[in-house]
Amino acid sequence: MQHQFSMPAVPPPEELLTQEELIARFLQNPNLAEKYRRRLNKIQAENVPIDIKPVNPPDIFTTEQQEPKQLFWVRARGYIGDADMKAHCCVAAYISDYAFLGTALLPHRQYNVKFMVSLDHSMWFHAPFRADHWMLYECESPWAGGCRGLVHGRLWRRDGVLAVTCAQEGVIRVEQKPTQSKL
Repeated sequence: MQHQFSMPAVPPPEELLTQEELIARFLQNPNLAEKYRRRLNKIQAENVPIDIKPVNPPDIFTTEQQEPKQLFWVRARGYIGDADMKAHCCVAAYISDYAFLGTALLPHRQYNVKFMVSLDHSMWFHAPFRADHWMLYECESPWAGGCRGLVHGRLWRRDGVLAVTCAQEGVIRVEQKPTQSKL
């Protein structure tokens, strides 16, 4: 007995920009507001040991609601090798936490996040994989409320095999963004 969801049909990672390339493109815009420039420079300065290629990058400059779903191509930077599968599982655990809980915030862009922390994070490993090969990370938040958010994730191998399933619940405390005067 065996079944799995189907992997979403998305462009391959070779056709997408990296997160760094997307940020560099935004920073070239001379009309970029200073608060966004500071935020992007902060993200760019982080030394993240994974390659990330967003499939559907959220519009970081809007307060409009967005569907609570994200898709990323992800992989470890560098070679991990064929050694112990535990090393690949550890890297997958690191990858799975990246931008995971933030998926629950996409429909609530009108808020500033004051505090966000994971309450629990579970992972189920279904099939062998290489964390140093491109995998599609599918994240979705089916529910948020009462200062909590729930997120589900799936790491797919390029051949469409579901390798890992993840779930996370977190505390999210927000405040309403100040409205800008129209005067």
